[in-house]
Amino acid sequence: MTEGHGLKLIEPLRELFKDEVRELGRQLGIDEELVMRHPFPGPGIAIRVLGEVTPERVEIARRADDIFINMIRENGLYNEIGQAFAALDPSRAVGVMGDKRVYQYIIILRAIQTKDFMSANPYPFDHKLLNEISTRITNEVDGVCRVVYDVTSKPPGTIELE
Repeated sequence: MTEGHGLKLIEPLRELFKDEVRELGRQLGIDEELVMRHPFPGPGIAIRVLGEVTPERVEIARRADDIFINMIRENGLYNEIGQAFAALDPSRAVGVMGDKRVYQYIIILRAIQTKDFMSANPYPFDHKLLNEISTRITNEVDGVCRVVYDVTSKPPGTIELE
C-alpha cells in the first residue's frame, strides 16, 4: 500500500499493450474521451523532442502538437486515429519567412491507424488538410519553418520516434 493513501499498486499494468489498457479503462468506467486520448497510456511531450530536451524545444513541440490534435478533432478524425502527435526534429532546415531566410526546426507529424498497436499504418490524410495543418504550424509556432508527415508503417517502424 502507498503510505497514507490506502491505495494498492496494481501490477503488471506496465506490461499491457495500449489496446489492453484502453479496454481496462473502459471496464473501470473511465470516460471514453480520456480512454481515447492520444496516447493512452503513453509518454509525455518530452519524448517527442528528439535530441536534447530543453524548455524552449518542449514548448515548440507542445504548441505544434496542440495545433495538430485540435485540427484532427475539428475535422472529426480523432477517433479514427489510434495515435497522433507532432515531434520536434533536432535538425534544422532553411526556410523563408517574410523577406528573409531562416534556419529553423522541422516538425514531424505522425498519425496511425491500428487495431492492436502491434502493427499500424499511417493515417491517409487528405493532402488539403495536411497543407492546412502545416501552414498553421509554420505560421503560429515560432522556430518552425518545415513540417513533414511520417508515412512509415509498423513494422518496420514503431509508433513513437524514440
